[in-house]
Amino acid sequence: MVKKRTFWPYVLVAPAVIIILCVVFIPVLNAILMSFQNYDLRRPKEIAFHGLTNYASAFKDPLFWGALVRTILWVVCGVGFQFLFGFILALLLNQEFFGRGMVRAVSMIPWVTPGVLIGLMWRWIYDGNFGVLNDLLLKLHVISDKIPFLSQVSTAFPSIIVTIIWQGIPFFALMLLAALQGVSSEIYEASSIDGAAAWQKLFYITIPSIKNTIFVTALLRVIWVANSVDVIFNMTEGGPAYSTQTLSVYIFNKGNALNLGYASAMALLLAVLLLFAAIPYLKMNFKGEE
Repeated sequence: MVKKRTFWPYVLVAPAVIIILCVVFIPVLNAILMSFQNYDLRRPKEIAFHGLTNYASAFKDPLFWGALVRTILWVVCGVGFQFLFGFILALLLNQEFFGRGMVRAVSMIPWVTPGVLIGLMWRWIYDGNFGVLNDLLLKLHVISDKIPFLSQVSTAFPSIIVTIIWQGIPFFALMLLAALQGVSSEIYEASSIDGAAAWQKLFYITIPSIKNTIFVTALLRVIWVANSVDVIFNMTEGGPAYSTQTLSVYIFNKGNALNLGYASAMALLLAVLLLFAAIPYLKMNFKGEE
């Protein structure tokens, strides 16, 4: 029996495809094209094809390399501690205790708060004159004088890392908690009968059972944190003295300065770096299909 062809599935999918093309693929293609041009809106008459000039300029730019190093530190420290504290929180929320539902709801507040608001809130917390952190440290006699956390090079970058860690902990906690809920309790009961200690259950049952979730959530956070602009920009705008300027913030600043060609080139370089970060995940998927 020959199946009758119908175009309805294509018609129904078409609006979504058109939106994705307009919102994602066309801007990406446009960015690739601009990266090979001297595309500076301050001098529109000079816009022309310049080949690899923007990429060569990026490799010669000390600010680019400085931003790249800070981006690596930003991602490694930020995502690493987000995972550590998020995993601990997920283990705690997976236990039975009074008010667990309320604690679960409250723990999500940092994640559901907009990045712009988080940046402004922590900017006030770190304020050198009226910030609550300085007030608390003074009352605890940890410091003898107020510290301008976001106004000096030595403390600005660690301060924004603490902020991004605080923001991302609930994401890991939520995703890992969902994975923990899927681990059978019978496995833990059998291991208890065999005399397994708590640390053995953790490393030989819990972590192997949720390793795929750990890998995917970590990869997502690496991509999101590497592309994060709102928190840093609202706290320091990349200062002082470029000490908090990550690659995404540098790209954003160049875009604001209307040098779209150079900004596009750096954005594509960042995309390539993130693609390399995703290679282990792709390899794992392909091995699973074999």
